[in-house]
Amino acid sequence: EPTVRTELMEQIPPIAIFLQESRPKFPTAFFEYLMPIVVRYLTDVNNQVRKAGQEALLILLEQDLVAQSDIENKVCPILLDLSAPDSDDEYKVEAVNIICKMASMLSRTTVEHLLLPRFCELCSDGKLFQVRKICAANFGDICNAVGQEATERLLIPKFFELCSDSVWGMRKACAECFMAVSYTTSPEVRRSKLSPLFISLISDTCRWVRQAAFQSLGPFISTFANPSSAGLYIREDGTLSIRPSAQDVNSNSCQPSNNITLMSSNANTA
Repeated sequence: EPTVRTELMEQIPPIAIFLQESRPKFPTAFFEYLMPIVVRYLTDVNNQVRKAGQEALLILLEQDLVAQSDIENKVCPILLDLSAPDSDDEYKVEAVNIICKMASMLSRTTVEHLLLPRFCELCSDGKLFQVRKICAANFGDICNAVGQEATERLLIPKFFELCSDSVWGMRKACAECFMAVSYTTSPEVRRSKLSPLFISLISDTCRWVRQAAFQSLGPFISTFANPSSAGLYIREDGTLSIRPSAQDVNSNSCQPSNNITLMSSNANTA
């Protein structure tokens, strides 16, 4: 019964944590018994079971309970197979979503060598706009996961494609994550490539795209500033914040403007 398999998936993370804490007594139980179940349920025929399996996998990754070898040899091959061009549409959408969420939890090498090539392919998926939209909405997170060199060499050309996509929701998603993409690039790329691209978004024919671009204008401009003099920094969750001054920290008064989030790199798209 699907409900039984779904319930089982929900119990996997706490069991895995228990086994990790009791590892001297159960040194291989998780890798031999539980991990194969999680991997198998990523391709379950039932949607709810697959969703529960994906959520369980993300929790296991967040808790650092999955070995690097299992990620590379068991999890990534399944996701690459599900996101292949000839894969079922529903499976492909789910796979690209989980790939994007996983990127920030994996090593840069794993993301760049195993997942980045497929992500670039999915950015150009002409069959499903849902796939391209997920890629656009998470573009900043992928850039942050792979670093400047891979971003400029492989991702910026794809970002240009998405910024000129015929679906306005794609362009809006790009405008919303523009600051996160810019922050990952060099000042020269920022000036010569991203600035003209941003102007095209702020002049877009769709008012929703223009509105999103104007909301991102300040955060995008801030990426040109020297963080040490401007007092701006990127937090671990990908948001741009203002660092409080020493005077503000020592003050007893609470000024909300001293530490305010200006924009999130993974803002939801309409």
